[in-house]
Amino acid sequence: MHRKTPAKKETIASLIALLDDPLIENRHHAVHALAEQGDRVVQPLLHALAEAGDVDRRWYSALALSKVGVVAIAPLLAAMAGTRDLEFRRYAAVALGEMGEPAVEPLISALATDDRELRGFLSRALCRIGEPAVKPLTRHLNDADEIIRSCATLTLWQMEGTGLPALVEKMAEKKET
Repeated sequence: MHRKTPAKKETIASLIALLDDPLIENRHHAVHALAEQGDRVVQPLLHALAEAGDVDRRWYSALALSKVGVVAIAPLLAAMAGTRDLEFRRYAAVALGEMGEPAVEPLISALATDDRELRGFLSRALCRIGEPAVKPLTRHLNDADEIIRSCATLTLWQMEGTGLPALVEKMAEKKET
């Protein structure tokens, strides 16, 4: 089998349909072509992620959202808060985690929710980001909001070798004062 030759003007719908194409080359093409569309693909990709019937479709929808970048952060967070679908939340967290440093502060701010389950997914996204999230999380260890303070502590703990040293250092500083 050969990779599908892309049409000169592919529609968003046709690109989304390629996300579960049997050929991985076509899925990769669709992800990159969707990412080039910018913010106009965010809502269709969120819909594709929510309606995905299989893991591959969810993964490639999340990957495309992560490559769209910063403009997808707020809609992803809002969509996660607006659903109880665990699979949607899991893959949305993956997309946010793949975005890296630009998603750190919005993720930390979103931890202030009363939704414990959602906080867990947000924490996973921060863990996926890794090192770029450590200093911002450390700054929130003394946050006035108890939930954010607790989530920052637990997230650094979950990061193990990446976040644990910063957590221990901050606790030692606090003990000395």
